[in-house]
Amino acid sequence: MQIVGELMTRDVVTLKETQNLAKADELLRLHRIRHLPVVRQDKLVGLITHRDLLRAAATHANDPAAHPLWAADIMTRDVKTVRPETPLKRAVTMMLDHKYGCLPVVDETGTLQGLLTEADLVRYARYLIEEQDRHELAAEFNA
Repeated sequence: MQIVGELMTRDVVTLKETQNLAKADELLRLHRIRHLPVVRQDKLVGLITHRDLLRAAATHANDPAAHPLWAADIMTRDVKTVRPETPLKRAVTMMLDHKYGCLPVVDETGTLQGLLTEADLVRYARYLIEEQDRHELAAEFNA
């Protein structure tokens, strides 16, 4: 049985809740990612997506007198998470059922361990397809 810990991205770019949205935008662009876990002392406290940033920028542009926005102002706080030992099938079902683009992976203390993203799952699908192709070629060769 495949588990989340085998596929998740471990080297995760994070943001502190006290950092501003310019920093969030910079990190998303620089690393070419769409999800930023927000942490406080390595504990997950929220999640900011590229879509959240766009929405905040559009709203903020309409009110030039508004105060600067921080990660804590726009992050999603009630983030669904999984553990590294969660069966992959269960995590994928959660992502599909709720239309999540990612699932943060935390340990029992809430410390961020990684992120399971759609890209991780597409890479795994490519691997499975390549394996299937190899088996089919071997079967043809041995026939």
